[in-house]
Amino acid sequence: MARHSVLQAFYVSKVWRDFRMTLILERGLRCEHCGEMVTVAKELTAHHEIELTPDNVHDHMISLNPKLVKLVHHRCHNVIHGRFGAKRGRSVYLVYGPPLAGKKTFVTEQMMRGDLVVDMDRLFEAVSFQPSYDKPDNLLSNVMGVHNLLLDNVKTRMGKWGNAWVIGGYADKFKRERTADMIGAELVFIDASQDECLARLEADSMRMHYVSDWRGYICKWFEQYQA
Repeated sequence: MARHSVLQAFYVSKVWRDFRMTLILERGLRCEHCGEMVTVAKELTAHHEIELTPDNVHDHMISLNPKLVKLVHHRCHNVIHGRFGAKRGRSVYLVYGPPLAGKKTFVTEQMMRGDLVVDMDRLFEAVSFQPSYDKPDNLLSNVMGVHNLLLDNVKTRMGKWGNAWVIGGYADKFKRERTADMIGAELVFIDASQDECLARLEADSMRMHYVSDWRGYICKWFEQYQA
């Protein structure tokens, strides 16, 4: 497993999610960096005062030690690390990887209120009124129309959004790099193996009636992926 994948696997694990929620329940909805209150828990991230690396992430005296973790705004977290546009003004990120790799989880943990998120699953949900895992094929052209319009908004920097996050599979290297260049985006790869994605599919009761379709989505991505 690639070095950044080790950290990604930790941040999407149940033990980390439970640890973060325990801190929020104990400390409340307040940023421990700037002191401001937030309205919902997802606006807070847990910041490690000792930076996590693939070499220390499994040392729970560091990674799961409440004394070494602070709850902070996503905005403050970005300022602390000097990343994701905190010092450069608004930025654009193209977040790609296989289905069920954890792309939405990553974006949810990094984004701030007022950021623009372009995600095909959510667009299908918006225009079909079906759950995000149910994608009626007959609506694909409509969804692509909305998707392309939003990409054009990102490209021209239309609107007053903060940062922009474009989520997709983008298995084809040429299309991925062309899109990133067109909208001025930094590429962020969410790495996961085919077995990991299939295991998450089998464990997801919400997709139980669509397992065959989603297994096809996953296998097709790995067949087409170009690093």
